[in-house]
Amino acid sequence: MKSRVLNNRVLGCLAGVVVVFLVMLGSVPKSSAIPAFSRKYQTSCTTCHNNYPELNDFGEAFKKNGFKFPKDDETFVKEPPVLLGSKAQKETFPGAVYPGEIPGFLPVAFRYSGNFNWNKKQPADFTAQVVAQGGSFTPRTDLFAPNTFTIISAGSFGPNFSFWVDDDISTGGSGADGGLGDGYLKYNDLGHAFGLPKNSINVRFGQFELDLPFTQARSIYPSDFDIYDQASFAGTLGTTNNPFALGTPQRGIEIGGYPNNGNFTWSVAVVNGNNDSTAARNTKDVYARVSQKFNLERDRESRNAIQAAGQTGPRDHTSIRLGAFYYYGKNQLNLDGVAFPGLGSFEEPFYRIGADLRFKYRHLELYGVGLYGHDQNHLVNSTDTGFVHTTPVTFSGGFAGANYWIHPWLIGYMRYDSVNSPTDFLNGVSQYNTRNRFSPGFQILVRANMKVIGEYEHQWGVPFASSTGNPIQFFHPNAFVSGIDYVF
Repeated sequence: MKSRVLNNRVLGCLAGVVVVFLVMLGSVPKSSAIPAFSRKYQTSCTTCHNNYPELNDFGEAFKKNGFKFPKDDETFVKEPPVLLGSKAQKETFPGAVYPGEIPGFLPVAFRYSGNFNWNKKQPADFTAQVVAQGGSFTPRTDLFAPNTFTIISAGSFGPNFSFWVDDDISTGGSGADGGLGDGYLKYNDLGHAFGLPKNSINVRFGQFELDLPFTQARSIYPSDFDIYDQASFAGTLGTTNNPFALGTPQRGIEIGGYPNNGNFTWSVAVVNGNNDSTAARNTKDVYARVSQKFNLERDRESRNAIQAAGQTGPRDHTSIRLGAFYYYGKNQLNLDGVAFPGLGSFEEPFYRIGADLRFKYRHLELYGVGLYGHDQNHLVNSTDTGFVHTTPVTFSGGFAGANYWIHPWLIGYMRYDSVNSPTDFLNGVSQYNTRNRFSPGFQILVRANMKVIGEYEHQWGVPFASSTGNPIQFFHPNAFVSGIDYVF
């Protein structure tokens, strides 16, 4: 009975939010999307996005080409760049500074998002456990929770150099500090000097999201991919203490390419492996990815064209993309000799390996990622003089989902996340080895640069001790998140 009442409340809340948003759809004044590239080319956000910030086929080609139109870029630019030097300097190089250019306008855009949150009521004993572990009480509702306010700058410095910088000016409202997301410089078509096909070799360096099969930094979803956030901690079961998470930005250098039509892509990156923090160890990590896209359009002309979204919605190629990725590193522990005095430092090699799939057909998109993680683990030996190998920390899982454009402005989706971690289970993180989450949701493009979102998250069971002496209880912290998201 309680479950039925709870479900009715959720459905009632969801229906109310949808009605309000549909009213908003008709009442908001008409506007055009005007982020940085829309200003430069005087075009709508839907040129590159079916549902921002997710890129469509044209947006992918635009990004790969160094934030330039794939063909005849000069004819489409409405804000010409400022030349830094004359063409004559190119002829006299290296006797003169090689000429370049900067954008003719200030390439800055802003993004803001804020949420309304509904959370399942917490049992008192669960709240007490959370507080004892350093957390805080979560109320049933938060009428408006400012999420992030981000400044974004991107563009090109001529035919080969491009750049991207995004920084969360504040997160969580009240001027709370955010931090740098991506900040990198990229050189396109380095392979041209060796006679290779266009964009066979490109290089970027700085702080950037790894070449993941599906971006988390610029995802359309309000919740992260659980497998991307999974870190390895042995807890009471050993020494493994690896903060690395696949979905966070890394600092390093990446070489990659997408020759010819861009259907085949490859990349290799060398990174610190300490997420977006300064290096914490002497070793560096390596990440590699390859993918192949198969264009399934029957018409040859359509197959060779670079398509963009239109008035009737997505116009991506019917296609299937298959990919694989691998990450390897050596986590160094006890470098300062504090955790294990007198035992010296030691290394625990780790790796992540996975595969991905993406299928697009008209207004339907299906996708999925599978991943396996393995960290070496140690225990202090019986004489307290060193370490011995013990059961490694492993996990597996991934996510799968579907997006469907009911209308060009109305998208429904369903996502399933799963993480299987025996170590987390033994350390009391979840009810079972496997943590499952179902996340149905919708997104409404009020305008090309403005949308409202809604997502219900059905979570896994979290164990907590009962004060009444009953056996361990389990609480599902289910939640409904809705909000606004706009860029300008």
